[in-house]
Amino acid sequence: MTTATDIAEAQVKMPLKRETDVERRFLRRTLKPLIGTPVNAVITLACLWVLWLGVKGAYGWLVTRAVTEGGAQACKVGNGACWPFYEAKLRFMVFGVYPYAEHWRVLLAMVLFLGAIGITMIPRFWNRNLLVLWGITIVSTAILLWGGIFGLSYVPTTQWSGLPLSFLLSAVGLAFGFPLGVVLALARSSKLPAIRVIAIVFIEVIRGVPLISILFMASVMLPLFMPSGMTVDKLLRAQIAIIIFAAAYIAEAVRGGLQAIPRGQHEASSAMGLHYWQAMRLVVLPQALKIAIPPLVNISIGFFQDTTLVTIIGLLDFLSTVRTAMTDPNWVGIAVLEGYVFAAVVYLVFSYGMGAYSRFLERRMRLGHD
Repeated sequence: MTTATDIAEAQVKMPLKRETDVERRFLRRTLKPLIGTPVNAVITLACLWVLWLGVKGAYGWLVTRAVTEGGAQACKVGNGACWPFYEAKLRFMVFGVYPYAEHWRVLLAMVLFLGAIGITMIPRFWNRNLLVLWGITIVSTAILLWGGIFGLSYVPTTQWSGLPLSFLLSAVGLAFGFPLGVVLALARSSKLPAIRVIAIVFIEVIRGVPLISILFMASVMLPLFMPSGMTVDKLLRAQIAIIIFAAAYIAEAVRGGLQAIPRGQHEASSAMGLHYWQAMRLVVLPQALKIAIPPLVNISIGFFQDTTLVTIIGLLDFLSTVRTAMTDPNWVGIAVLEGYVFAAVVYLVFSYGMGAYSRFLERRMRLGHD
């Protein structure tokens, strides 16, 4: 016969049992992928061991054995990170040969530029006001970098270098290369033979040669075809070469998205009475660009890193300023690892940021199979 005491004990045990079941399910879901089989367990332990060695070594190099004062002489006898190198060369690695007293202008221009990019990445701000924002940002950035007005001293483009130059070349190249790439993708998919052949030849020729050769031609060969006495700014020539090269690769990524659109979408657009450009703008291209997000972001990351090639035509990008800082007679052979680690961290941060934003767009637009 069940008594009141038995009922009370059962009521006490039931929550404990529920908690135990929850803990077991949590452990199964958490640990099963890691140690589901003996092979998985060994791989997991090996990865954890390698991760531990990496973290331990990095902490020892950056903190425990690091040299924090004493200059280059102290770093020669030390076996850890040389923090005085960053103190002495950080501004040069970031801003390059831009006049030292005017670094605040470059810093402000970068803040404005990155701020505009950050606002553009937020979907709720995707409207026509962005055009006004970017117009103001471009004009303000140009005034800050060039100067010559409002009491700012003039700085020629030959002194633009470092991280701002890498941002400028990659951002402007992709911004102008994207619409050109979309036009090339539509031209290559056109039913008009002449337009299709021109687009195919342009894309295949540009993609068939490395970027370094196009930069070399823009810097060396282009002035030979200019009228006597007429010159084109070296930075502008490099920028045009990057735009053309980016457009060819973007065109192929967009063309892949266009081919993934079912023919029924085109037929439905025609049935609604939309002409070609209306169908492309309202129906086909939005879907194609959604599909092409991963390859487009991959191209963007690659071009941000490929700006290091402009050093062949005499422009000092971010990696070039880092290398130049390491060739200072006071630091030769002392802070090689520190310079490359700093460059790697900067490239990693911005590349990972672009990749993370790509994944955010994919989730928001619900790409793939749900």
